[in-house]
Amino acid sequence: MNVYDSERMAEALSVAGYQPVDVPEAADMVILNTCHIREKAAEKVYSELGRLKPLKQANADMIIGVAGCVAQAEGEEMIHRAPLVDMVFGPQTYQQLPDMISDLDAGRRDGDRVRLVRTEFPAEEKFAALNAAPRRPITRAPTAFVTVQEGCDKFCTFCVVPYTRGAEVSRATADIVDEANALAAQGVCEITLLGQNVNAWQDRETGLRLDGLLEALAQIEGIERLRFTTSHPRDMDAALIAAHGHNDKLMPYLHLPVQSGSDPILKAMNRRHTRAQYLDLVAAFRNARADLALSSDFIVGFPGETDADFDATMDLVAAVSYAQAFSFKYSPRPGTPAAAEENQVDEDIKARRLARLQARLNEQQEAFNREKLETVLPVLFEKPSRQADQMSGRSPYLQPVHVRVAEQHFDALVGRILPVRITGAHANSLSGELADG
Repeated sequence: MNVYDSERMAEALSVAGYQPVDVPEAADMVILNTCHIREKAAEKVYSELGRLKPLKQANADMIIGVAGCVAQAEGEEMIHRAPLVDMVFGPQTYQQLPDMISDLDAGRRDGDRVRLVRTEFPAEEKFAALNAAPRRPITRAPTAFVTVQEGCDKFCTFCVVPYTRGAEVSRATADIVDEANALAAQGVCEITLLGQNVNAWQDRETGLRLDGLLEALAQIEGIERLRFTTSHPRDMDAALIAAHGHNDKLMPYLHLPVQSGSDPILKAMNRRHTRAQYLDLVAAFRNARADLALSSDFIVGFPGETDADFDATMDLVAAVSYAQAFSFKYSPRPGTPAAAEENQVDEDIKARRLARLQARLNEQQEAFNREKLETVLPVLFEKPSRQADQMSGRSPYLQPVHVRVAEQHFDALVGRILPVRITGAHANSLSGELADG
C-alpha cells in the first residue's frame, strides 16, 4: 500500500509542478513515506533524515516531508525531534499535498518558516481525491496496485494499524472500476487490490462484497490477472472462496496471515479465529481450487509464547505447506496492549525460534519452486532482468521468472503473458524458456 500511496503522492505533486528525480541531491523536495508496523522500520526514518541533513543545510529551501504511518503516530513529536522536517502528514491526508506546499510557500514569502502537521483521518476525502485525479501513464511494468479499502477494526493486540490508518472504509465499486478501466487503457493487464483487510471491502450502497468486485473487474477488456492483499481470516466468506474456483482471472495465490499456530497466543493477539478455523479455511480454498498456493505472516516471540506455543506454529506450517511467508520477531509497538504485557519473551529465544521457523519456511518455498520444474507456466513479462540477455516476469504464483531472450525482442514482450517451460528452480525465483521456442 505504501508503494501505491507513493505513486499517488507523485501524481498530486505533479499538479503543483513537481516531477520526480533520481537522487536526493537533485531534489527540491524529499518525502519519506514510512511504515510503523515494526520498530526497525520506524527507527529507519530518523537515520534517513540524518542522511538528508547535509542537503538541507546546503539548500535551506529544500522541503523535507515525512508521510505515512510513522508520521501519523508521532506527529508533533517528529517536528520537535527532527528540526529539518517541514511537514508531517499521515496516510489519509496526502491528497492535501498541493495545499500544504502552498502554505509553506506563503510562509516563506512572509519571511516565516511554516512547519505543518496533518494527521486527521479523512479517508473518504482521500478516496474522493483519488477518484478526481487520473492515474498517470504507466511506463514501468504492466502491473498496478489499486487501493479499495483502508483501515482496520480488528485491533489485534500487537498492531498499530487501527491507530495509524483509522477505521475500515471502503471505496465505491464504480470508482474502483473507473480506475481499473483507466489503467487498462494505459496498458496495465494485472491489478492487485489493496487493503489493510481487503476482504472486508463492501460497497456501502449496494452491499456488493469482494467476490462481486473481482467479477466486475474481470469483465474489463485488457485486465488479464487479478490479485488482492492483505486478507484477514475473520472476513473470509463462502462466496470469496468459491470465486477462486470460477473466476479465471483471479490468480491461484492467496496471502492469508495467521501469525501463530497456537490457540492461546491467537487469543492473546485478539485474532478472533482459532487454529482449527484457519485450517478449515485453507482446506476450503484448496477444495475450491486445487492448485492454489498460500503465503502467510508469522510473529514469533509474542508475549507469553512458550516452547509449546511455538511448536504449535511449526506444526501448523507443516500441515499447510506455504509457497512463501513473511516472519518476524515480535516488535513492541507503543500504545498497543501487547507492548504493556510483562511476560515479554527474551530476545535470544525470539532469535532462535525465528531461525527455526524461517529455515522451515525456506524449505517449503524451495520445494514449491522445484515442483514447477518441467511444467509450463503462463508468465507475465514485466521488464529486463539484471542479466543483459534475460527478461523477467511473474508466474501466477508471484514467483519471479527469468527467461533468456534476444535483446531486440524485449520491448515486444513487455505486458504479454506467454507460456514458459520452467528449466531451473532457485530459492527465490524460477528460470525457463519460451515454450513455443
